[in-house]
Amino acid sequence: MRRLVATSLALCLAATLAACGKSSSGSQDQGAQTTEAAAPAPTPDELKKIQAALPAPYNTADLANGEAKFALCSACHSIAPGGPNMTGPHLHGVVGRKAGSLPDYNYSDAVKAAGFTWDAAHLETWLSGPGAMLPGTKMTFIGLKDPKDRADVIAYLMVNSAKTPQ
Repeated sequence: MRRLVATSLALCLAATLAACGKSSSGSQDQGAQTTEAAAPAPTPDELKKIQAALPAPYNTADLANGEAKFALCSACHSIAPGGPNMTGPHLHGVVGRKAGSLPDYNYSDAVKAAGFTWDAAHLETWLSGPGAMLPGTKMTFIGLKDPKDRADVIAYLMVNSAKTPQ
């Protein structure tokens, strides 16, 4: 169960913290496919089990609100297993992934040089204001000002980009 929580956190954080926008050359990496194999979507019961295994406050977060707020992110990011990079990198499996490490996405120099692995704390800071966290990022999103909204989005990412229990 500890491994599931770590995997869930890693997937969510890396994706959310990844930069989004145009590369410095002005081109976009839209449509680039990841090498991650698509898996069947978790059942509602599996999603509840995944969320229950998360640390507080994510284990009691409002996933419906997280999904609604993630709609802002979905214009640039995919969360589906095997999903494509869009204007921003795909976020499936972001928690536990090193920032700027997807080989098929052209990150900003700021994200490539960040040197951390996405976790709840990094995602929290990122979602409050990507440009303040990593000046020079391509991601133009101004951030979510409400701490509850940030926690709900992080929980949504953790639950919906986690590997399903075996």
